[in-house]
Order: sequence, then C-alpha cells, then structure tokens
Amino acid sequence: MEIVKVLFFLSIILIFYTYIGYMAFLFVLLPFKKRCHLKKEFTPKVTFIITAYNEEKRIREKLESTLALEYPKEHIEILVASDGSTDRTDEIILSFERYGVKLIRSPERKGKEFAQKLAIDKAKGEILIFSDTATILMKNAIREITKNFADPSIGCVSSVDKLITKNGSISGENLYVRYEMALRRLESQINSLVGVSGSFFAVRKELCFNWPYDLASDFNVVLNTVRARKRAILDESVVGLYKDVIKETEEFNRKVRTILRGITVLFKNLDMLNFFEYGLFSWQLISHKLLRWLLPFFFIIAFVSNLFLIEQKEFLLIFIIQCLMYISIGVFVILPKPEKIKKIAKYFLIINLATIVAWWKFLKGEKITKWQPSRR
Repeated sequence: MEIVKVLFFLSIILIFYTYIGYMAFLFVLLPFKKRCHLKKEFTPKVTFIITAYNEEKRIREKLESTLALEYPKEHIEILVASDGSTDRTDEIILSFERYGVKLIRSPERKGKEFAQKLAIDKAKGEILIFSDTATILMKNAIREITKNFADPSIGCVSSVDKLITKNGSISGENLYVRYEMALRRLESQINSLVGVSGSFFAVRKELCFNWPYDLASDFNVVLNTVRARKRAILDESVVGLYKDVIKETEEFNRKVRTILRGITVLFKNLDMLNFFEYGLFSWQLISHKLLRWLLPFFFIIAFVSNLFLIEQKEFLLIFIIQCLMYISIGVFVILPKPEKIKKIAKYFLIINLATIVAWWKFLKGEKITKWQPSRR
C-alpha cells in the first residue's frame, strides 16, 4: 500500500510540476540568468527554402509573396524543395525561374527532411531560412529574423505562430498558445528554446550537418545548435501566419504525427539528457518535452492508485474530485457553450489521446517521414 501511495503522490507532483512548476522555476531563474543578445541590421547571404508536396493550389501565392519580401535581392536565393510532387507544383515552380527561383526536386517522395536536405546541399547562403507553403509572412520577416545572427552566440531563430480565422483576421491567442508562448519566451531569455516553429525558422548553415531524414528538423536543429554551444531563440517580432485546419480529425492526426516525431528525436539523442554535459538545457528538455509527453500516464497512475486508496477518507475525497474533473471535461466537450471552456476541455482531451496514440506507435517501431500538408 505504501508503494501505491508513493505512485499516487509522485504522479500528482509531476503533473503539477509539468504544468506549473517548470514555468515557476523559469520565473525564479529569470532575474539571475537572463541572457540578452545583440540584434542589429545584418544582411548576410541567405537561402530561403520552401518545402512542398502537391501544393499546386498554394505554391504560386507563396512564391509571389516570398519574392515581395524586403531583403537585398543580391543576398537572397530562393529554393523550393519538392518532395516528389505528382500534381502541377513543379510546373508552377519552374515558371518562376526567370525571377531566380530554383526547383530542387526529389525523384520520389521520401519526406520533408529528405527534401530539405537536398536543398541544404545546394544552398549558397550562410543563413538558411525554412518555411512551409501554407505559412504567410510579413514583408519584413527575413530582414527581422536575420538581424539576430549579428550575435555569434545565436545559432537558430524561431518565429511566432499566429492563427488566421476564416474571415481573414488574426485570431486571439487561446489559453494553451499563451501558456506555450510564455514558456518559450522564458526559455529564450534564460538559455535556449527546446523546439522551434517548423513553419518558419532560420539557422546557420554550419549547424545543418546532422539532418537525418527520419527526424523532425524543427526539433533536431535545436539539438544541433546546443551541441555547437550556441542558442536557439524566439523572436517575437517575426510572425508566421497560418490558417486553421479544416477538420478536427486532421488536427488530431497532426498532433499524433508531431508528438511521435518528437519522441523519436528525443530517443535518438538521449545523451542530451546528461546534466553534466548540457546542464540547464538537459533540465529544459526533460521538463518541456519528456514530462509533457508522459502526462497522460501520470493522470492514469494518479487515478488508478487513488482507486486503491479510497478506503481512507482523504483519498476518497481526492478520488471524487478527480471523477468530477473528468466528467466536467466530457460535459464541456459536448456542450456548445461556453466556447472558451469548451476549447480548453477539447484540447485537453485531444492532446492526451494523441500522446497515448503517439507512444503506442513509437513502441511498435513506427516512424513518420512522409507528410501530407493539412487542408487549411
């Protein structure tokens, strides 16, 4: 019974630490560990890499907007990495050759990272900027993101993601996005991000040496950066806009893919959990990534162990509270209003189910290298 109590309290502590404690520790560290960096006008040669798979409906608009971005034309090259597209994507890209756009085509569909690597090998810029076809950028996006590389300690820079609603306006941030952004902001100020936005980020070419085709580049590139003793930071002045996913089932599948790919990267780089080698970053990696991916199991352990302890009054009360919490989540998911609480309940349900499915796929040895862009 004592072991059951230990499991119960440990799972409760880890749940609260993952959601609240990690951020609280970052707040406490901020006055003592805040790291500033130099950001000034800086126009190195950059290569803008767009990855596409069967994007005939959106690639023209993406290329037109990319060509309109503010940056010295003599210092930028634009490469489009087509992952074996079978529609008119390549044909449309080739029609932009007269504007300096180059098509880098994978002969067959091998995945996003494979296509990116083909472009990296051809890139001439010292700073590589990656963007998805669906991402909409402000005209000053390249100029702003490259300013950060005036500081030699910066190896990678992430944008901020913002959602566009159906009517074309920028959506207000929901609770989860505000929470995630606060974490990233603190991590960036204290040490380094543990992951960048896959839809728009920039990195020094020298840090693209390790680019496995089966590992998520937006996570792996941060590990490359930290291994090189540089930092990955968030630039809040650089925004990547994207439209909401049409179907919730697609959003669930996207989360499963994202988490599965993240778990795969982490288990390929377990040496980075070595505190003696990577110090503060190892703690960040465990707190922000590993423990978050273990949260569904902490909830299950807390519930099941509590069930074995309900003969004691205090544990009976806690068990009732747990039951009421899960029932409330189910009710709010079903009810149409209040909308904000419904979104929180739905997100809690989706992210935990997606995490469990991702772990199941990982344990079965499944890997995801090919990607199907979400319909937006």
